[in-house]
Parts: sequence; structure tokens; C-alpha cells
Amino acid sequence: SFSRALTSFQSSRDPFRILCTLPHLSSDAPSPRRPVRPVRDLVILDSSFNPPTLAHAGMARSALRDLGAKNNEEGKRLMLLLSVNNADKAPKPASFPVRLCMMEAMGRELLDEVEGLEIDVAVTTMPFFHDKARATTETDFYACEGQQPTMTFLAGFDTLVRIFNPKYYGEGMQRALGPFFEESRVRITTRPDETWGGTREQRAWLTAERLGDFGGDEAWTGRVEVVEGEKGDEEGRGDWW
Repeated sequence: SFSRALTSFQSSRDPFRILCTLPHLSSDAPSPRRPVRPVRDLVILDSSFNPPTLAHAGMARSALRDLGAKNNEEGKRLMLLLSVNNADKAPKPASFPVRLCMMEAMGRELLDEVEGLEIDVAVTTMPFFHDKARATTETDFYACEGQQPTMTFLAGFDTLVRIFNPKYYGEGMQRALGPFFEESRVRITTRPDETWGGTREQRAWLTAERLGDFGGDEAWTGRVEVVEGEKGDEEGRGDWW
């Protein structure tokens, strides 16, 4: 069960672990399954959200669809990743095992929509994207002939603001995020609200000048894609999966 798997992970010193791969191929206990074919694009839905909603599923669906349009249907894989040490959010209202069950349920629905897709359900102790990317790479789970896939992290606009907040980078933003953006991308879905404005304002927020002011590299703007949420998913944003 996820409770036992999570207890095992939390009692270890591992920073990252894949708990299972969907679809399950037998009636045995769910387990990770290494890719049979090379993975070019690894889409990572950071599943610290609580609980998953239709909007979260829509973020994954649209990213996989757009990757399929660019690179055909082969070579992509989805990871649903739960951080048990979130930088800003306490683990409430649902416990971590319950959240993992909800993530798995969402994954099963996505399997029905994307032919041939495999989805990994994983956990990490790392709170930041650059640490999560490094921990994932160090497992070599997705490596093929020494090549690692390009990781695309999915997030909402509020997360984009946190990614480029200098307070998280005592060693300097370029030192932390430079290696991350060499290998990874970030795909941001707009979330119009009173704090950050509408879609137009959110699309215009990340500029080379602003990144420079924050202590970042202006070239990183080319590694961040900002997209609008799908209309139906936005309307169902608060609905539980």
C-alpha cells in the first residue's frame, strides 16, 4: 500500500523514490517499471497540490498533447511527484497516503486519454524544482545510453513567482538554477486572480530585465513557457479528481 511504501521512503535517506508505474501490469503489488524505449521528454506534474483537481489534470493533458504534436507520440512519459517537505505548504487537509491515492486515480484517468502513456507516481523530500530535477537525474531511472530526458515541470503562476524569489537561494540564484535550466524547462499555466492580474499581465511578468534584477540569467526566459489553462478545466478548477 502507499502507507507502507511511504513509511519505507521516509525512514530512508533517499531524496527521491518512484513508488509505482501506471498502468499496473499484474495483480502483484504495484512497483516501478523502467522505460522500455528511450524517454525524450519527461513531464513532471509537481503534485503537492491538495487535492488534485480537473485543472491539474488539464495541465498534464495539454502538455502531453503539445509535446506529441512537436515530437510525435513516442518518447514522452509523465511523473506525478509528491514532495513530503514542501517549502511553503503544510500537509493538510489530506494525509500523504491519501494524496498518493488521489494522484494515482488521476493518473488512471489520464491513461485512458493518452494512448501508450506510462505514468510514474513518485515522492521526494526535496522542496525546490532544481533539487527535484537533480534527485531524479541521479537515480538514472530514465537514462538511456547515457542520455537523460528533458524534464518539463508543470506549475501554476504562483509557483513561477516563487521560483524566481531570491529569498530561496542563499548561494545565489544562478548557482542554483543555472544547472537546472540547462537540462529542464518550466511550463506555467496562468491563474488569473486579484494579486497577479489576468492572463495578459501574467504572460508579461517574466522579462529578461526582471530576471536580471532578481540575480538570474536573462536567457532563462527561453526555458519558461506560459500557457493559458483550458477553459473547461478552469471552470472545474476546484472540483476534486
